[in-house]
Amino acid sequence: MTDFTMSTDADGVATIVWDTIGKSMNVMNQQGFLDLDALIDQALADDAIKGVIITSGKQGTFAGGMDLNIIAKMKESAGDDPARGLFEGVMNMHAVLRKIERAGMDPKTNKGGKPIACALPGTALGIGLEIPLACHRIFAADNPKAKIGLPEILVGIFPGAGGTTRLSRKLGAMGASPLLLEGKLNDPKKAKAAGVVDEVVPADELLSAAKAWVLSEPAIVKPWDEKGYKMPGGAPYHPAGFMTFVGASAMVNGKTQGVYPAAKALLSAVYEGALVPFDTAIKIEARWFTNVLMNPSSSAMIRSLFINKEALEKGANRPEAPDQKVKKVGVIGAGMMGAGISLVSALAGIEVVLIDSTQEAADKGKSYTTAHLDKGIARKKVTEEKKTAVLGLINATTDYDALKGCDLIVEAVFEDVGVKADVTAKVQAVTGPDCVFATNTSTLPITELAKAAADAEKFIGIHFFSPVDKMLLVEIIKGKETGDVAVAKALDYVRQIKKTPIVVNDERFFYANRCIIPYINEGIRMVKEGVEPSLIENAAKLVGMPLGPLQLVDETSVDLGVKIAKATRAAMGDAYPDGEVDEVLFWMFDQERLGRKSNAGFYSYDEKGKRGGLWDGLAAQYPVADEQPDLITVQHRLLFAQTLEAVRALEEGVLEDIREGDVGAILGWGFAPWSGGPFSWLDIIGAPYAAERCDQLTAQFGERFKTPDLLREMADKGQEFYKRFGATAKAA
Repeated sequence: MTDFTMSTDADGVATIVWDTIGKSMNVMNQQGFLDLDALIDQALADDAIKGVIITSGKQGTFAGGMDLNIIAKMKESAGDDPARGLFEGVMNMHAVLRKIERAGMDPKTNKGGKPIACALPGTALGIGLEIPLACHRIFAADNPKAKIGLPEILVGIFPGAGGTTRLSRKLGAMGASPLLLEGKLNDPKKAKAAGVVDEVVPADELLSAAKAWVLSEPAIVKPWDEKGYKMPGGAPYHPAGFMTFVGASAMVNGKTQGVYPAAKALLSAVYEGALVPFDTAIKIEARWFTNVLMNPSSSAMIRSLFINKEALEKGANRPEAPDQKVKKVGVIGAGMMGAGISLVSALAGIEVVLIDSTQEAADKGKSYTTAHLDKGIARKKVTEEKKTAVLGLINATTDYDALKGCDLIVEAVFEDVGVKADVTAKVQAVTGPDCVFATNTSTLPITELAKAAADAEKFIGIHFFSPVDKMLLVEIIKGKETGDVAVAKALDYVRQIKKTPIVVNDERFFYANRCIIPYINEGIRMVKEGVEPSLIENAAKLVGMPLGPLQLVDETSVDLGVKIAKATRAAMGDAYPDGEVDEVLFWMFDQERLGRKSNAGFYSYDEKGKRGGLWDGLAAQYPVADEQPDLITVQHRLLFAQTLEAVRALEEGVLEDIREGDVGAILGWGFAPWSGGPFSWLDIIGAPYAAERCDQLTAQFGERFKTPDLLREMADKGQEFYKRFGATAKAA
């Protein structure tokens, strides 16, 4: 059995069909390249074959790219000299695609050769576009659902099988930059407008159009193989090209802050490759691709952002239970969270009952969906028919009787135990015994809230992040009596609304807030110490955090921080560790600087709410010290504050799987994505160094940096988290 097969028709046109065995979409592996290479050799050697069409056996798609499971393990399988092994492996891929591109032409005269077309029935990503780019003409079916592009940069690598070099030479550095540096995907018509594909034809004419072209005796020499080729927009030594690369370099460093190795490597490959002939350029690309694969960041990002994320979305930790697909969901509370939950549920085709205390409030919650769909219509991504259908699924009402028939309730009312208990009773007076009740809370203990439920086994926490429609993560929290059916229901629901779930056990702040609050607190604590606020904020961004801790407080609101601090102090009593933080936070509250929502916080804002610089009044109250800490110390304080809580969460059984710890950290609060998450970061720096650094931070700054017993044990044994715990880590 092979993923590639070839047949030749009476007119002498060979069609190579890619149909990966056992997969719904084509993905490339090592054997696939060998099979394709052999068929290309056969086609070029057969005088009866006039030309070739490469297409897909999967309806509506061409290919999803390389098998990232293989890429993640390429370094491990590259032998004793992994850099050399990787480079040679990449050059072998280049050789196959270059063979397609040259197609038997005389190397000196460019005469001869057989035309090779690629016919894309639909989506073509990664290597699924790099193969077509090596062909002489790309035909795409007029399939508006298809996505065509090179998304590798989003998972920590870049197009390393010639896509970087070919696309930049075909479109110019400026034209190629959105596709290469941002991973932008286009539908076929937009891909043609951008110059990525050559023709868009009706789906039923795809192969006939490609065949007609193959038989037309077309010119097949690529522009970069012709004498006198000039790069569109100018090469680096051309005045226009020079400015393009200066701008691109500034853009890359501005967006990545220098912590994402793939973007810099990609730009280097394009820049250096543009200075030399094509065959040298692809060697340069291969060297930079090898450089990225040798960097632990790439394998960590691939593992967390693709392999682990996909596994969790497919139910890696779902308990054994019958299908729990949600048919009708009741959302209690039509505020910002409830409105967002209603939106994503209706978009998934689920019938929604949206309840609030007044009809006006319920209608306002439904209007959030209306506004969202209207924006989609304005961008031509949503039709009026779709809007009507989605809105028709939402029943905004004050009548609890409308909840009859719901198989899931998501309560999103005010964060108060008494209020939630009252709502729980009202709901369960109407719903049946099989209905699962989920509370959307970020801080209140699920086990305590479940006391108001008729059946604690059917009670669970579902913590959405705000704004619901944009945030990818959903944190599912098991109370001490939550049963498997409730967990399965929550997981199946999260899959329906196209979010990524993590499942954690019930302890204070669960997992996400448990880790993010120390990050915020460490930033505020440094303000109190006299650390320059701009140093705190920029140190965070330079280590890969999307927001500095002070900006994050402004975004989430100072008064929320005050509320959490008061509740935590009441619960912990004398053991409460954050008095210094409270001094700053409560002072900001007293100054009525509540963050973005009040146009006044740690940052200044104009009358339109646009954020400016850090507020001058902060330094007046907490003067900046004459002696400032070094950048690494500030960064380590901010990173270890989060990471140590992740380790403690694993120790205490809050986390049951380190994959959920890493994926949840990146998607939930943006933990340095380049690192792959807190556990991946500890594996990158090594447990022995991490424990030693914690000892230093503890001596200098306090017990909050004390090395957890688990990390100490792993340091003593020289262990790594992913090697010790594997795919399904249990609490140590």
